[in-house]
Amino acid sequence: MPTVIRRSETITLTEKRREILHAVGWQVTQSIWSPPTDVYETEKEYIVRVEIAGMRESDFEVIFENGFLFVGGVRPDVLERRAYHQMEIRFGKFSTSIAVPGPVDLDRSEAQYKDGFMTVVLLKAKSKEIKVEE
Repeated sequence: MPTVIRRSETITLTEKRREILHAVGWQVTQSIWSPPTDVYETEKEYIVRVEIAGMRESDFEVIFENGFLFVGGVRPDVLERRAYHQMEIRFGKFSTSIAVPGPVDLDRSEAQYKDGFMTVVLLKAKSKEIKVEE
């Protein structure tokens, strides 16, 4: 899997969310939306799956900072004029933030976009064994 996880060094997660909210805060009809997201763990990893069709892997921003995983981006809409009879597919800016329940080995963690799902695999950090002398 290609790695697209980035450590946020120049901007904090809080600042990024504030920037996104400020950018679209004046708009009445659009807002940042959150795609359906599953978070689960196995013995060796935490897995986050975000359902977001119609994207390219390069369209995503995946950031891990202070125990939180942020996945965001923009899903573009078709620019043609049309009259909807039903509209359920969201477009525009989206984001989701997940509190990761334990320490991770970010250098060995990966993210991949395939078949409409962004899947982020965060390997659990190995706990350091403390030897107790008797």
